[in-house]
Amino acid sequence: MKKILITGGAGFIGSHVVRHFVKKYNQYKIFNVDCLTYAGNLTNLSDIEGYSNYEFIKEDINNDEAIFALFEKEQFDAVIHLAAESHVDRSISNPKAFIQTNIMGTVNLLNASKKIWGEENKENLFFHVSTDEVYGSLGDTGHFTEETSYDPRSPYSASKASSDHFVRAWYHTYKLPIIISNCSNNYGPNQFPEKLIPLFINNIINNKPLPVYGKGENVRDWLYVIDHAEAIDVIFHNGKVGDTYNIGGHNEWKNIDLIKVLCKVMDEKLGRPENTSEELITYVKDRAGHDLRYAIDASKLQNELGWKPSVQFEEGLKLTVDWYLNNKEWLNNVTSGDYQKYYENQYLKR
Repeated sequence: MKKILITGGAGFIGSHVVRHFVKKYNQYKIFNVDCLTYAGNLTNLSDIEGYSNYEFIKEDINNDEAIFALFEKEQFDAVIHLAAESHVDRSISNPKAFIQTNIMGTVNLLNASKKIWGEENKENLFFHVSTDEVYGSLGDTGHFTEETSYDPRSPYSASKASSDHFVRAWYHTYKLPIIISNCSNNYGPNQFPEKLIPLFINNIINNKPLPVYGKGENVRDWLYVIDHAEAIDVIFHNGKVGDTYNIGGHNEWKNIDLIKVLCKVMDEKLGRPENTSEELITYVKDRAGHDLRYAIDASKLQNELGWKPSVQFEEGLKLTVDWYLNNKEWLNNVTSGDYQKYYENQYLKR
């Protein structure tokens, strides 16, 4: 049975990747390693925790000794590395945490992989999941391609850019088999409500202000998270070692336009009069170093591996809103911090 380590598997994107692989590939044993910071939530995976090909391990990728010991014990065949600090606002207020986890944590995993796999590693793979933010900011036209020069503008994107460089360095220097993917903004079920869409869903439910940076003219490309999990699957199995693949949703939206669509959907779902939620919009001082526009050219992934997004944005947004409205207990537990008790109750009191 092939052993695959997925880091950060209790987080938003990671939990969808873990679920996808556990359910689709019963010939794989999936190990989910997560240190369960504020964004790591094991209730995201409560539906698969009894599967025989799934195992959760609470560990911090910053603990190099523990990571080495884990690799020696389990002899992983492959790594899908998603564990990261990811919120730009938090990186501005506490950049050192991003340097530690996103750079040093990645290096710990690279070193452990190199040590265990050695030079005869043709059957192994280190798959590093990154972000389109490493490319910097676009003007009104153009798209990021795999050849776009890096130009990170925030501590978060700088730390992810650095981790990308280290992954490539281990490929060129030590012949470690690697693949990198750079993805656009994700949305969907289980996202921690500090990011735009779940934050605004929660605020609308509770009739709180919707804080919009600047004039809301920043543009992002949005991808439904389950489409991202499927793209990772395709790249993992069919991607070329040493290559980079951009993953995008072909869904560019100005923040303010997206927010107004979300407000309309929420009013419909909650049975409120039209424009009720839109009246909650409040413009606030722009974020420091706020990139104007991200846009991904994912044609390489489509042309070479046949992947393209299957969920259109309006459809995905309605699915996302429905999920949060049908899972208010999850949302309440996350916003109150009670979700962090789940690990203790499920794993330590058995």
